[in-house]
Amino acid sequence: MPVELIYDLDCPNVSCARAALLKAFGQAGIPPAWTEWDRRSADSPAHVQGYGSPTILVDGRDVAGITPGDGASSCRLYRSGSGAFAGAPDVAQIARALLGSHSPLGPPHLMPGT
Repeated sequence: MPVELIYDLDCPNVSCARAALLKAFGQAGIPPAWTEWDRRSADSPAHVQGYGSPTILVDGRDVAGITPGDGASSCRLYRSGSGAFAGAPDVAQIARALLGSHSPLGPPHLMPGT
């Protein structure tokens, strides 16, 4: 289960995304491990350049269900479970994605009969 954190170096929300990611791994009971990509780095793979900052991918899927855009630099906004907007995904959203990728049936949005 590859987990990736995609960001721009000047993004003010990267530290919040890292903290939420670490807490989500704890809630999911999974040892924390992820790869970080600076979108503008020549070493970053092409697939990360279409996402805004910060973005968290689990098994190549955005935890908020967004598809990559045109690669222009942009900040992300996430809607929390309460409906408020934040600059990083909330812990519950990330934990659901982590747990879904560990399920033998796959991520929740791909489960048969749903």
